[in-house]
Amino acid sequence: MPRIHFQQQLAELKDKLLAMAALAQQAVESAVDAFLLRDKGLCKYVKQNETAINTAQRELDEMAYELLAKEQPMAVDLRFILSVIKINGDLERIGDQATAIARRTKEILALDPMELPVDFTAMGEFAARMIRTAVQALLDGDARLADSVREMDDEIDRMNRRAHADLLRLIESQPQHTQQAMNGILVAKNLERIADHATNIATDVIFWIRGADVRHQLSMSMD
Repeated sequence: MPRIHFQQQLAELKDKLLAMAALAQQAVESAVDAFLLRDKGLCKYVKQNETAINTAQRELDEMAYELLAKEQPMAVDLRFILSVIKINGDLERIGDQATAIARRTKEILALDPMELPVDFTAMGEFAARMIRTAVQALLDGDARLADSVREMDDEIDRMNRRAHADLLRLIESQPQHTQQAMNGILVAKNLERIADHATNIATDVIFWIRGADVRHQLSMSMD
């Protein structure tokens, strides 16, 4: 019976993490929509969502640490709980990055609208897909799917570099739009950071399943 109860607690922990992931996903999608549509109401929603994410993070951490202290799990169960704690932190930081996008959106509301030479829709959708895939890898216990998220990170990095270069050229040619362009550079960086956190989640899924720390393998292979 104690073992069955412990497994039920692990399942509850996983459900709470998935709910947290859904909040983070909503935050990213709403923040990108707010930026593209210049929507003050969506900015407010993202800020409110951040409060919910922070509350969920604290509750999930408390549950995870309580399981570690009371159950003293071994092997794969220990790795799962440790991974949950780290994934929880990355989901909270995704919420922070989404809030930063909303904050930058509010800064441009007083400026004349202009179309920036960056496909923010594509960047936002790609980052959101990385989060969804990483969470699906967690849900399915699929290390190969988690590997695919790590491979996707190169593409979002490329998109961010291109956005940065294109917006710097805009500043050079149309300095009157410097503030809008700088906001665009920062939003692109926020999306790239969101993708980094999705990659971290995938890495933690791999650690849980394989017991392997692969955090530095991609950077080493690129040296």
